[in-house]
Amino acid sequence: MKILLTTLNSKFIHTNLAIRYLKSYVKDLIDVDIREYTINNDLDYILKDIYKNDYDVILFSTYIWNILDIVNLCENIKKVKPNTIIGLGGPEVSYDSENAMQKYPFVDYILCGEGELVFRDLVMYLQGNKNIENVEGIVYRNNGEIIVNRPKELLQNLDEIPSPYENLDSKEYENRIVYYETSRGCPFDCQYCLSSTLKGLRYFSIDRVKKDLKALIDARVSQIKFIDRTFNANKKFAKEIMNFLMENDNDYTTYHFEVTAHLLDDDMLEFLSNCKEGLFQFEIGVQTTNQKVLDAVGRRDDFSKLSKVVKQIALYRNIHQHLDLIAGLPYEDYASFENSFNDVFNLGIEHLQLGFLKMIKGTGVRKTADEHGYKYKDYPPYEVLYNDYISYSQILKLKDIEEILERYYNSKNFVLSMRYIIFNYYKESPFKFFEEFATYFDQNGYFDAAQGKNQLYKILLDFYNSVINKDNELFNDILKYDYISLGKTSNLPQFFNKLDMEDFKNRCHIFLQDESNISKYLQDFYDKPAKHIIKYVHFEPFKFDILELKKDINKKIDKEDNVVMFVYDDKKIFEKSKAYRVSI
Repeated sequence: MKILLTTLNSKFIHTNLAIRYLKSYVKDLIDVDIREYTINNDLDYILKDIYKNDYDVILFSTYIWNILDIVNLCENIKKVKPNTIIGLGGPEVSYDSENAMQKYPFVDYILCGEGELVFRDLVMYLQGNKNIENVEGIVYRNNGEIIVNRPKELLQNLDEIPSPYENLDSKEYENRIVYYETSRGCPFDCQYCLSSTLKGLRYFSIDRVKKDLKALIDARVSQIKFIDRTFNANKKFAKEIMNFLMENDNDYTTYHFEVTAHLLDDDMLEFLSNCKEGLFQFEIGVQTTNQKVLDAVGRRDDFSKLSKVVKQIALYRNIHQHLDLIAGLPYEDYASFENSFNDVFNLGIEHLQLGFLKMIKGTGVRKTADEHGYKYKDYPPYEVLYNDYISYSQILKLKDIEEILERYYNSKNFVLSMRYIIFNYYKESPFKFFEEFATYFDQNGYFDAAQGKNQLYKILLDFYNSVINKDNELFNDILKYDYISLGKTSNLPQFFNKLDMEDFKNRCHIFLQDESNISKYLQDFYDKPAKHIIKYVHFEPFKFDILELKKDINKKIDKEDNVVMFVYDDKKIFEKSKAYRVSI
């Protein structure tokens, strides 16, 4: 019997932990294949690839982002190989399994809940060693009738699951994200989240976790993303794992955690202040700062405490912070969302994600949708269209704002420009800037086509000159600074109005040949010839002292020709270059 475990990931860099768990849990019974595709792959290509390998059993891991493609694929597999046994698992089918079986007659089995035990029992049944009636957590067909077996109890000792990362092939994870969990469940009860449907929190043992992580560190995977819903729910456990990662830092692997900020106490903050820049990334769910909305979705949060924690971590300049908001929650109208946006934006974090409520099967918000007048897409990902508090046109406006936020703020390609515009002209409501800029984008048709890097800079410059229209020469220099700070360039766009200086290139080389300059600014390049150093630096004349403005964004800057030397370092997380005012 030849079995395939497969899925369609949302991106190539993603990997699927679920199917790896299933493979590891039956390795003493049978060796199963794993094949991963993406939602960007052509379905005909996937169909061909699966067909050529002639599998007897195929099990798909389903989610809201891949279910539609997967069921189309399953239907065609059944047509070209009618005897193939097809099963589905994952959250998208677990909570509505009987209806799914009725809707998809080409599916033979649905595995409900946590899959390891269910899959093992199914394999034993297919091998003739178990009766299907005794396979808990399975939904199947019997003479045209859909049979729903009783649920499987949750596995309490997670260490019983063999590690999916034993004997790993590092090439399999090259330039990809490795997903890992230290626990299952969540201590909270947020009504928009599937985790609210499972009560309790279960942990792998600390020794098991350390062993797994050491194997991944030794394999030099690029990033490990912890999928624990609240990584720091157990402070002692979280701190020990983080300390282990710090002690075993290989100068390559980075780590992403979902944390609850108000649970980070002073002791934990002091601990975090000592971690290396870029080693850890935090994703912190805020969703809203409106207490009525928080109460409605059962979310326990303390925004005052969260704010203090996020600001404190920001001062360390060592941990990238990614905060989330959700539009479309009960009682959150457009004005309330603007307030939530401003509250979070003003924390000065690196990344603000504006998401939209998904009415996921099994969640509380879906069960109470009629109470709030929800209208949402009937197909995955079940995204909200409108409700009693926010209109569809307002949702569309927020979609445009999300695009601007991603391109101009979260990209970190316009750091100083964003600071300058918002502090000087939109301080009362940063949201208003993104709203006005989104309107400008829309009116000029920029959402209708992809925009390259240079065009994005030109659009922002045009917006500033036409809408704000103050200190235009200064802003041109600010925008030019952002552009150059990201990486070495030999072709500066003409709209930056490059300042010409006599014999500039030769003067730059003379500067780099002076040992006193190397000692002062470029110690890492000591004993290196100028022709080598010039590959890592860039000199640019400016009309204004942008470095002074960077220190104090409110400072009045007079016109004064000067030269800035940029020294590039791609390993840095917060700034890709250091900049110095120099005499040429």
